Amino acid sequence: MKAIVVGGGIGGLTTALMLRARGIDCELFEQADAIRELGVGINTLPHAIRELAQLGLLDRLDEVAIRTYELFYLTRRGQEVWHETRGVDGGHDVPQFSIHRGRLQSVIHQAVIERLGPEKVHTGCRLGSFTQDEGGVTAYFFDRTGSHVHTVRGDVLIGADGIHSKVRQTLFPNEGPPCWNGLMLWRGATDWPVFLTGRSMIIAGGLNAKAVIYPIAEGSSPATRLTNWAVLVRIGDANTAPPRREDWSRLGKADELMPHVNGFSIPQVDFAAMVRATPEFWEYPCCDRDPLPYWSSGRVTLLGDAAHPMYPVGSNGASQAILDARALADALARSEHPRQALMAYEQKRLPMTADIVASNRRGGPEGVIDAVEQLAPQGFTDINTILNYEAREGIVRGYASRAGFAARMVTRQAS
Repeated sequence: MKAIVVGGGIGGLTTALMLRARGIDCELFEQADAIRELGVGINTLPHAIRELAQLGLLDRLDEVAIRTYELFYLTRRGQEVWHETRGVDGGHDVPQFSIHRGRLQSVIHQAVIERLGPEKVHTGCRLGSFTQDEGGVTAYFFDRTGSHVHTVRGDVLIGADGIHSKVRQTLFPNEGPPCWNGLMLWRGATDWPVFLTGRSMIIAGGLNAKAVIYPIAEGSSPATRLTNWAVLVRIGDANTAPPRREDWSRLGKADELMPHVNGFSIPQVDFAAMVRATPEFWEYPCCDRDPLPYWSSGRVTLLGDAAHPMYPVGSNGASQAILDARALADALARSEHPRQALMAYEQKRLPMTADIVASNRRGGPEGVIDAVEQLAPQGFTDINTILNYEAREGIVRGYASRAGFAARMVTRQAS
């Protein structure tokens, strides 16, 4: 069997490794001229890290990431709503990693080059079209000038080509653009003095105005960490069209962002000073897509953001792509026919990810902050008089169970 993987992001690269580990041949095609360390910080949850650990990547990740120790949920006023330990400290058998997205991608990319060989990874190749028949699928790739550069034949084609997926567009030509909920996300990272344990994560504010802060790597000295920050603010109506695709990742402007930043009070760190100290940062519209009725058509399927783009809450985007890769590789290894494998993969992963997309639209686990801010907009003296522990736990733990990373679930999957 041979698989054609379209997209060289975290999902596509992990899929290549998973297929290789099961003896399945594959070639990967990325439209960018090179696979570079782009982006800012993300969190990768234990259920996904378990999969990367089984691929032998845990030591490499430890070299470039921070093992997340704890997570605080605060109101915009800085009052604590929820606190819990994470990763190994929270009862898992593997860590949660706070990491630069590009470094995570680089670790997986290097493993792909080592194990599959550089000749299996093609850059500067944009998918133009594909056809399929009873015997297989044929894909046609072009460079940025429009010149044809590759025709490749395989048993299956996997679209791991992101929220603007060409494969998805081909399967669903009338879907239209991504859905924008009126929220804008600003993200940056800077060398900053250690706060709390040096492995702590803070999320302050609900879905309409939120700040996120966590370290993602060692800093320039033992007293600092490369610290990621994000600000998510509603600036428009949910029914308006998203910004032009060309504006999806543009340099942010301090004069536009700082009025929002100044609305947060976070006792553990001088958030405004951190943002001002960041040389450059980026802005992105907060978009997703409605869940699809199916992912697979014949010998073609979708994976990661191409299948289920979701709002950036709950630390689940990259993690779910990694879980997709494991499920798809297992299905292909176990099934007698590729079509059967793609249907088994879809039946396992589509319902769960659709549920997460819907939950993230409601705020995900961070919805506990929304609930408290709605009940006590002016703050509180005792959180339990506003929303008791059991109610708060139900929101946070319920999401962990739906997303598959509750400690007991990960432990059970490992056994």
